[in-house]
Amino acid sequence: MKTPEKTPDALDRRWHLARTPVEVDVAEIEYALMRAYEAFGRWQSECLASVIDFAASGPENAMLHIIRMNDRPKTIKDLARLANREDIPNIQYSLRKLIAAGLVVRQGSGRSGVTYSVTPKGLEVTERYAEIRTSLLIEAVRSVPNFPQKLEEATRTLELLTGIYEQVARIAATHRRSSP
Repeated sequence: MKTPEKTPDALDRRWHLARTPVEVDVAEIEYALMRAYEAFGRWQSECLASVIDFAASGPENAMLHIIRMNDRPKTIKDLARLANREDIPNIQYSLRKLIAAGLVVRQGSGRSGVTYSVTPKGLEVTERYAEIRTSLLIEAVRSVPNFPQKLEEATRTLELLTGIYEQVARIAATHRRSSP
């Protein structure tokens, strides 16, 4: 499908982060990512709330499903890697909440290695979540023409952007100016 030509006179998309056409395109995808992230978090929270009376943020809900992924225990290192996160104290806080809710169990010790798994209650909650996800989200996306192809392209684009952001974050951290 041909994309509509950009009409510079229709809308002014320039701002301090977007002065050139390439900067405008990058700012537009970044802004879309921010909005999508927030909408995704709301969706996760609302879907989980329809299954269990437990206030969880989007990242906490994601943590529950990552722990359940492939039905095998995960270490904090696994969770951080799979979620592309470095904020171990926040991950630990989320784990404490999930454990307190009876959804996750901590196994092992510092010596043998600590892992996290879903409890039978966590298994039931994630199964019910999956059912609601299918009936609402998957049914909604099935109605979009060519959506599987769009998802594949979006996934490839997001993975490419992830790599670019990781690389430029390393460069920025390497060459960060010290405070005066």
